[in-house]
Amino acid sequence: MKFFNYDEQDFIPCEMDCGSQAVDVHHLEHRNKTKNDFIENLIGLCRDCHIKANDNMFNMFCRIKHLENVCVQVHSLIEVNKRLKEYESKKNRNK
Repeated sequence: MKFFNYDEQDFIPCEMDCGSQAVDVHHLEHRNKTKNDFIENLIGLCRDCHIKANDNMFNMFCRIKHLENVCVQVHSLIEVNKRLKEYESKKNRNK
């Protein structure tokens, strides 16, 4: 969690938007199948959602929700990068 600048006392919400705190990390593709611990294969879930994630339909919903969350984060990064470039361009024109 230190990689993401989280401390143990920070509230990290379940990625299924149930309002609970994420306490488990779920592999979307079974780890023994893919040996994949990449962030794209991991989702933070509360205990109840993690138990439900063993159901194939709920796991598919987890995948969709995780992709939505990743897309929102990527879009935010693109916007920040765009604004940074605009700022740098404006700064260079004023020199």
